[in-house]
Amino acid sequence: MAAVQRSPWLTPLCLALGGRGSVLVLVEGTAGLGKSRALHELSGRPEAAEARRALWRCGAGEEPPETGGGPALLLVDDAHRATPQEREWLRGVLERPWQGLAAVVAYRPEELGSAGLPLGAPAVSYPPGLAVFRHRLRAWGVDRVRRAASEALGERATHEAVTRLYACSGGVPQVVADLLCTLRAGTGPQCTAADVDAVGVPVRLAELVLSRTDALAAADRPVVWAAGVLGEPATRDELLSVAGMGLAPGREALLAALAGATLSEVSEGRYGFSVPLATTAVRERIPGPLREELHGRAARVLARRRPVPWAEVARHRKSAGRCKSWLRAVEKAARTAVEGGRHQEAIGLLERTLAVREVPAEYRARLAPLLARSAVIGLRSDQTVDVLSQAVRDPGLPVDVRGQLRLDLGLMLANQVGDLAAGMRELEAAVEELDEVRPALASRAMVALAMPEWPTGTLAGHREWLRRAARLAHVGGDDVARAAVAANHASLAVACGDPQARELVTALPVDSPPAGCREHAARGLCNAADAALWTGSYQWGRELLSAGLDLSARIGASYTEQTAEGTRLLLDWWTGQWTGLGERCERFVATMADMPVVAADAHMVRGMLAFAQGDWTQAVHWLTALGAPAPECTRMPLAAATAGALIRLALVRDDLPAAADQARAAWTAVADKGIWAWAAELAPWAVEAVARAGDTAAARRMVAEFIQGLEGYEAPAAQAAIAWSRAALEECEGRLEEAIGPYREAAAAYRKLPRPYAWALTTEGAARCSLADDAPDAVARDTADGVAGEGRKHTQTVASLRRCVEEYTELGAVYDAARARTLLRSHQPPEVRRPGRPAFDDQLSPREREVAELAARGLMNREIAVVLHLSPRDGGTACRPCHTEDGCPVPP
Repeated sequence: MAAVQRSPWLTPLCLALGGRGSVLVLVEGTAGLGKSRALHELSGRPEAAEARRALWRCGAGEEPPETGGGPALLLVDDAHRATPQEREWLRGVLERPWQGLAAVVAYRPEELGSAGLPLGAPAVSYPPGLAVFRHRLRAWGVDRVRRAASEALGERATHEAVTRLYACSGGVPQVVADLLCTLRAGTGPQCTAADVDAVGVPVRLAELVLSRTDALAAADRPVVWAAGVLGEPATRDELLSVAGMGLAPGREALLAALAGATLSEVSEGRYGFSVPLATTAVRERIPGPLREELHGRAARVLARRRPVPWAEVARHRKSAGRCKSWLRAVEKAARTAVEGGRHQEAIGLLERTLAVREVPAEYRARLAPLLARSAVIGLRSDQTVDVLSQAVRDPGLPVDVRGQLRLDLGLMLANQVGDLAAGMRELEAAVEELDEVRPALASRAMVALAMPEWPTGTLAGHREWLRRAARLAHVGGDDVARAAVAANHASLAVACGDPQARELVTALPVDSPPAGCREHAARGLCNAADAALWTGSYQWGRELLSAGLDLSARIGASYTEQTAEGTRLLLDWWTGQWTGLGERCERFVATMADMPVVAADAHMVRGMLAFAQGDWTQAVHWLTALGAPAPECTRMPLAAATAGALIRLALVRDDLPAAADQARAAWTAVADKGIWAWAAELAPWAVEAVARAGDTAAARRMVAEFIQGLEGYEAPAAQAAIAWSRAALEECEGRLEEAIGPYREAAAAYRKLPRPYAWALTTEGAARCSLADDAPDAVARDTADGVAGEGRKHTQTVASLRRCVEEYTELGAVYDAARARTLLRSHQPPEVRRPGRPAFDDQLSPREREVAELAARGLMNREIAVVLHLSPRDGGTACRPCHTEDGCPVPP
């Protein structure tokens, strides 16, 4: 009872329990708000430990507690049920209180015999020395409901379940508790909104509302039935119209329902049930014929509202048995939701409608395209895919309708489900069906086939599809079709590093009146942002991402918004914003569990984080398993980057054949596609793998092909990767001095982007080659002669390596920090210090922190030894003590 802690009456009550003064607290709360629990909690307060305590329940036949002087805590429950004799006894105590009396009286205001008078009329004559307070209990807010759900269900309590729980319970604690009791026993790994709906009406609530309804005169009950059928607060006139009652008898019936607490004034001038779930209990008990009549009148009443709530009108018409008018209302409701950007609302309504087998073909032909269009823009469900898959097989559908459905089904299969092959088949079939009859829609299908990110097709093929789409859109004069072409043209230009890309992006119709144009503009902005990030234009990409997310949110383009959130994870990975990034990736994957294509960015980022942190098992899982999309269904730039990460993992494990095979396969895929900016995350590791496997000629051809493919295009990340690839090749061939320059060139480019992790890797590469190329006596000379000549070079190199260690440590790249620190220790001047553990002011040493972080991630001692380069096999350097509490992690 957190509200009690902040109540103004608590201090006077505690003083009274100490023998100073007397106090009365009237605790007022409707059924289920927790009055009895409040009394029990007050009884257990430490201030009451020395006082005489009495808990008395009125109307239960209990004898009144003994009275007398001294500190006493009198707790009276259910005062609204008190008999005349009990009220008189309580009135006598309160009119003649003694020093030290703390009385707390709880009651339901809606069940008092005299409104506002807990002990009835006349009012109690409270003496001047008695402090009197009223404490009104309130329903819980959504945060308190969330806390209760978390306590009962743990991690099973999803956001949507909590939202539904709050909405149907009205926040009444007892109703929440009853619902959670059932949910705790009967839900699976996750509790959803559907699970909450499936619970039904708790017994306590159902019996309360039905008993209050039955207590009304038969002539007054229709007004309660009307409230049950409407399912929402309504005005007096609306309730009476639905009930079919005249003004005078209806007014008397409403007053009776309010006096009997069956209904309440939920907000000013609107009447209904204080607990929304109570409507179900009442509605289910109305005889069928009467219920149909009530629904029919409710539909007519709601159709007079402005704006018309078409979804509710549709529900009432369906329940009234009016099939055609129901479907007309569904169509109006769906179109209204789409025009307002509420695509998820439209999807749910249309899915439920089209699942009814009796819906005639003519209405299916009108409603199915609405569902398909909303599902492409919003977030589809598996039911949507099933409905549309069945619809395209319906021979009774007109060919243009079937083609339109194929178009949207193909987009869903490719973009959301991750079944690329099936999606491409549907899109190509849509082009054939729509080419002659609906050129604008055929153009939209061609635009989808022109998307270069998919592993199928070549750059030349995508450009041809785009050219055909532009011609059809121009001939058809359709603004939305032209917007679709413009969106793909812009993102393709950005992906290829076309100098005209910025101009094309600026021209997107973000303010165009047709909603379809703005939807394509939002998609174009978010796709262009993604493409800009893959080329290394991070600031521009951030600006496009912000604009795209803002527009997507404003127009309700949920799918586009979620893809942009995945792109944001990539941006934070590249620019070194790693704090909390792993947890964000995991949450995103869980949220997008049924959309592997959307979750793919998060899978890759989480896997690469795991690699940098030394958890290679988890890295493999995130990159290849746990729901990650298969390579053949992964966007090409993401597939190339993932391949680069897996190649690097094979290299550190010294599995050269596997690394080289994966490098050749991934390189061939990028070369076939022809968009060389997408090789930026692949090239350095692929070149190194092929060269270390012994095929240096092939590695040189790869570098040359990479350079040639980028001629004339703006792709700063790829240009940096060219320098890195050249450096890696020189190092693999043993030309260490020649490798230093390209490594430093790459580091400078990554510093400018900025890409701190790539900067540290390439700076470390330059230092590694420089130190390995030093004369054997460089360290001694540096120590003896200061910083002259070669000594100065050595000192600068060691300093740059130390900065790498600092950058890795700041990022949390434990594996890389350990590797660089091992190299640093073997080349920096020896320190003269006392034997034993160096002093770190009671803090863990850097090495101890690395061991602790890896152990916390579940790595075993042998795995930690390999990751931290402690074994002589993995670095050729002597192992230094790391002083872990459980002994040295180096395998014997």
